[in-house]
Amino acid sequence: MRPLFGVLFRTRTEGRERVPATGPVLLAANHLSGWDTVLIPVACSRPVQFLTKQSLFVKRGPVGALMRWFFTSIGGVPVLRTAGHAAQAALDAGSAILRAGSVFAVFPEGTRSRDGRLYQGKSGAAWMALETGATVVPVGLVGTDTMRAFGWLRRGGARPHVRFGEPLDLTDVAQLPAGAARRQATERIMAAIADLSGQERVGVVNQTSHDASPTPTAPGSAVG
Repeated sequence: MRPLFGVLFRTRTEGRERVPATGPVLLAANHLSGWDTVLIPVACSRPVQFLTKQSLFVKRGPVGALMRWFFTSIGGVPVLRTAGHAAQAALDAGSAILRAGSVFAVFPEGTRSRDGRLYQGKSGAAWMALETGATVVPVGLVGTDTMRAFGWLRRGGARPHVRFGEPLDLTDVAQLPAGAARRQATERIMAAIADLSGQERVGVVNQTSHDASPTPTAPGSAVG
């Protein structure tokens, strides 16, 4: 799909070489559009897996079969997005992918930003990183909310931009008590994403999407 995206959207990628060539990597990105889950695997130098709404895998008929093939092919892992035990199961699924030495992508905000601002990150990404020792690479997505096929041909047409940041060193954070470690790691991750995306930060959880899950009480409960 990379050549196709190059033609349709003239996608720009920066810092792809910052993703380690081997070992577990957690990509933590902002979330502006449904395109994001496709754009990150297209832009990354390694295969990427991510959690995907289970509803996308259970539709019937030819369209449903096509959707299952597509999301499975680009690394989607079906998950029921709810609170409590199901949310912890999602975290465990992501951790298993990382422990296998693969690349896993998450959106710490939990749902798309509808106003372009960067909302408070939930602690799931930090929990997985600290539990597995995976390298955290922040990702800044720019212009994905205005992507249009051949939009670059129009004057002022937006081109989506994927920026991979420098891997984050969380060694010092890992020495703190669990709760403090997750909070500080989450803040460090969100600060890095903001630097890459250029978004204004908002100190509240984004609850604007009908698909957003209630904030669970389990440690590091929301992965995005």
